[in-house]
Amino acid sequence: MSLSSTSTSSLLLLLSPRGNPRRLLPLLLPLRLSSSSSAAAAAAAMPPRRDRHHGKQPQQQWKPKATDPAAAAPAVVAAASSPASSTSSSADFAGGVERMTISPSPQGGASQVWVPRGYATSASSSSSSSSAAAAEQRIDAEKLSRVFKAAPNFEVDNNTFIQSQIRATFYPKFENEKSDQETRTRMIEMVSHGLATLEVTLKHSGSLFMYAGHHGGAYAKNSFGNIYTAVGVFVLGRLFREAWGKEAPRMQEEFNVFLEKNCISISMELVTAVLGDHGQRPKDDYAVITAVTELGHGKPKFYSTPEVIEFCRKWRLPTNHVWLFSTRKSASSFFAAYDALCEEGTATSVCKALDEIADVAVPGSKDHVKVQGEILEGLVARIVSRESSVQIEEVLRNYPLPPLDGVGSDLGPSLREICAANRSDEKQQIKALLENVGPSMCPDHSDWFGCSGLDDHHSPSANRSVVTKFLQAHPTDYTTKKLQEMIRVMKQRNFPAAFKCYWNYHKIDSLSNDSLYYKMVIHVLSDSVFRRYQQEMRLTYVSLLGFFVDVNLFKVNNMKSSIPSEDIDTSLKNINGALDSNSSAKDGLADEDSNLMVKLKFLTYKADEELGNISKAVYIRRKYGNKPLSSSTYLSEAEPFLEQYAKRSPENQALIGAAGDLVQTENFLAILEAKRDEEGDLQAERGTAPPSPTSTSLDVVPKAEGLIVFFPGIPGCAKSALCKEILTTPGGLGDNRPLHSLMGDLIKGRYWQKVADERKKKPFRITLADKNAPNEEVWRQIEDMCRTTKAAAVPVIPDSEGTDSNPFSLDALAVFMFRVLQRVNHPGNLDKASPNAGYVLLMFYNLYDGKSRREFESELYERFGSLVKMPLLKPDRVPLPDEVKAILDEGISLFRLHQSRHGRAEPSKGAYAKEWAQWEKRLRQVLFANTDYLNSIQVPFDFAVKEVLEQLKSVAKGDLKTPDTTKRKFGNIVFAAVTLPPADILGALPKLAEDTDANKFLNNTKLADNLTKAHVTLAHKRVHGVAAVSSYGVYQNHQVPVIFNAFLFSDKMAALEVELGTVNGEKIASRNDWPHATLWTAPGVAPKEANTLPQLVTEGKAKRVAIDPPITISGVLDFY
Repeated sequence: MSLSSTSTSSLLLLLSPRGNPRRLLPLLLPLRLSSSSSAAAAAAAMPPRRDRHHGKQPQQQWKPKATDPAAAAPAVVAAASSPASSTSSSADFAGGVERMTISPSPQGGASQVWVPRGYATSASSSSSSSSAAAAEQRIDAEKLSRVFKAAPNFEVDNNTFIQSQIRATFYPKFENEKSDQETRTRMIEMVSHGLATLEVTLKHSGSLFMYAGHHGGAYAKNSFGNIYTAVGVFVLGRLFREAWGKEAPRMQEEFNVFLEKNCISISMELVTAVLGDHGQRPKDDYAVITAVTELGHGKPKFYSTPEVIEFCRKWRLPTNHVWLFSTRKSASSFFAAYDALCEEGTATSVCKALDEIADVAVPGSKDHVKVQGEILEGLVARIVSRESSVQIEEVLRNYPLPPLDGVGSDLGPSLREICAANRSDEKQQIKALLENVGPSMCPDHSDWFGCSGLDDHHSPSANRSVVTKFLQAHPTDYTTKKLQEMIRVMKQRNFPAAFKCYWNYHKIDSLSNDSLYYKMVIHVLSDSVFRRYQQEMRLTYVSLLGFFVDVNLFKVNNMKSSIPSEDIDTSLKNINGALDSNSSAKDGLADEDSNLMVKLKFLTYKADEELGNISKAVYIRRKYGNKPLSSSTYLSEAEPFLEQYAKRSPENQALIGAAGDLVQTENFLAILEAKRDEEGDLQAERGTAPPSPTSTSLDVVPKAEGLIVFFPGIPGCAKSALCKEILTTPGGLGDNRPLHSLMGDLIKGRYWQKVADERKKKPFRITLADKNAPNEEVWRQIEDMCRTTKAAAVPVIPDSEGTDSNPFSLDALAVFMFRVLQRVNHPGNLDKASPNAGYVLLMFYNLYDGKSRREFESELYERFGSLVKMPLLKPDRVPLPDEVKAILDEGISLFRLHQSRHGRAEPSKGAYAKEWAQWEKRLRQVLFANTDYLNSIQVPFDFAVKEVLEQLKSVAKGDLKTPDTTKRKFGNIVFAAVTLPPADILGALPKLAEDTDANKFLNNTKLADNLTKAHVTLAHKRVHGVAAVSSYGVYQNHQVPVIFNAFLFSDKMAALEVELGTVNGEKIASRNDWPHATLWTAPGVAPKEANTLPQLVTEGKAKRVAIDPPITISGVLDFY
């Protein structure tokens, strides 16, 4: 590593964890290299580019800018070299294939190593390669056993240090603090102001797989050493054979060396039919690289998309479809295109539309239709640097699609063949996969099988105290210090996360009593944890959801006298300050914008998933006698079933999507719209009226409407007692609407359906929904009731400070539990006699997990327009006693363990039944021992009732404003149009009446009395295509001048000939040959027939009356 001459970093004498424990050497504390230098270093080790083009791949395409880019000749890059590469460079590829044989059963006499569930799914076997076998023979089993047994007694003192190396990490799921609509709006704003570019990629339906080289490890989501990672290694190795042909073994070795040397991890979407199917079963087993990460000293550096494409094309690895939108018009058009395709989009139709709209379009290496099928899970849209378009065009010029030298060659048995031949034994599946991928790709199988020679009962899981020791030891570098800081805060704040440690078998030869090597898996259980933590701590690491870390815990004798720990801390702080000062923004984007992304799913994918729980599931289960089925059997039966189901009707076909090859996807866009003409009944999406040209003030809840009072709470929040008080209050809520309460514990069956049925009978009354409403699914049902029964809804919530990951504080949870355990003869059997009362409350508490108090209240207010808060705890109360907090924390941890292993199973039936019984007993003891405290911190109930009644009376009086926005329910856009106000059209009729024939026509048809709506169609999806419709997205909700030039009519129809004006200086043009607004058609005549009026005029079958001077009005452009 070269360092700048201006660097002022001091040298420290530290022990090298890779060498002798008693040997000292100078170690310079790590400095972060510039991105240019790191990129140069990476490029130097890249594989050489070839000019041969043997394999067929789709050519890249992009829309070049109006500039003269320099035609830089692609440089020849030297490949990374290693001793192994020189010996295997002449290896014949056919020989490698010859070794890839299917072994139906394990070899007799193989030694067995016990591996616990959750770490690895296979037991034992020696490595297939002779080099691995030789390494195993050198292991001193007796010595290792002593080290393993002594490890729990390893004591941390002032001479103990910790060094860590992140091997793999990944982002959380696609969640934003704001709603999807707000995220869309912010994205378009940023693109409009030239601050960023909108990047869109395909979401392949597979599993996350990460690879850091054969030394760095192979990882699935939160696990390693199992069938998932074995499949990933096999698929990746096969991709190399397909790309490099006979050179594959050498390139595999060079790739492994390159990843290890540069501390790089690659992430990919692994799509196979053997790990469980997502929606449609893939036609082929493949992977697509989605991220490349440098994980050296300092913060993880994720490659930009242009860098990922460059990396992958040098190594001939598959990349994803990418579209870039760099203008307001193209970005707006993208979201409009998604809305037009969200219910019926398939891979073909979506890719075709986005290719037409995008400013830059880069096809993926793998054609989704050929390798996975037509059913497309979704799209991922995110904000990237504004320079991305220029950078990606330069990469495409310099690095054309590489050849595929192995296409057409015998690649050996496929993934499905190997798994099928070993289907009865998962460990044998793993062994067969690793042996077939070959030693050049995977020479070490210890992550899956451990090390032979060890005691059969040795567990790879390390003692739980490793995490504690990790936090106590002195860090040797920036990465370790930041990981310590993150873990320490997560534990202090009780963030939901799991920390698991295992022995690192790759370092088995270096183990000693004073130098221990582990693999640490950090699994954050809630996406929202990192977002809130990042806001407070401003740490880059915490935008990630999981980590796999190599850890070295070691001792250095006499370290205390040579390097005081204070000096290490001071030096690390200096490094932290230097690094943090350079990380406040990403590519010029604010922190909150740099991670802005949204995942957009398609109904065809969701329907294919949901049908697994209904009709096709019933059919298939009956066929197999209602026995449990494997995913492969299930999907084998489901595919032909879906094809037959889709053929029954056009509606079924549009619902299913392109399941199977027999359904012709090119007909999808026209199936349902065949019954919808361009000018049929105007139904605005989301079921709301189009915006009027004149705005009105916010409405209030009229007394003629109904009201739903509901309770997003937890058992014990006193909702039933409150409902009783409201019902018995003289005068009710202060108006003449009757009050009605439905207690959930007394309703059998589907409670919310019962509420909906009762509301339909008497929609104007006030309904008290006496049941906990803890999640968005319930909230959506309440929203639907509000729309169908003309009612408003108001949530009543217990007032609580909340925590960082839950809207209810532990104080509130303690009070709720205390109240429940004092109940007697509760209708829902949740009282002191319930053996699992504590568990039930923890289950409800967990339903709110992932939302802070602010997010919880904002979500409810956004949906329903107001909140009523019920006082619960006194603000001047003393802190929660330690023993109460401890018993609650213990219960929360136990609940998470139980849930991760048993899901919703009752606690008495799981592996933790004994622990649950003991915890429930101690919970009662602790809470009742603190009775005085728990009673003293509560607000008096009569005061709480009074406060709630006052707020509800304000609601009933109409003081509550209805929400001006609701969470948008994106509908399936069919066409774009300018909606015209009928009143303005009627104002132009007197001008038409000056013509005798026109006046007679208007009187006979009584047009003035019958005109209720009108619009000018701009483009229709079935006629003009999705891209044409979505191109109007940039003008949505804008006022458009509409000029009436003539009135055309016959005995069957009438329309106004129009000319459209401009918006922001841009002319609005209709895709129709004759822009018009249909005003009237005779019974039985379709509105689209008005398109024939100009032809009828030339034939003398209709009349045209010119409007001179023309009349101009305004309409609103929107989608329908």
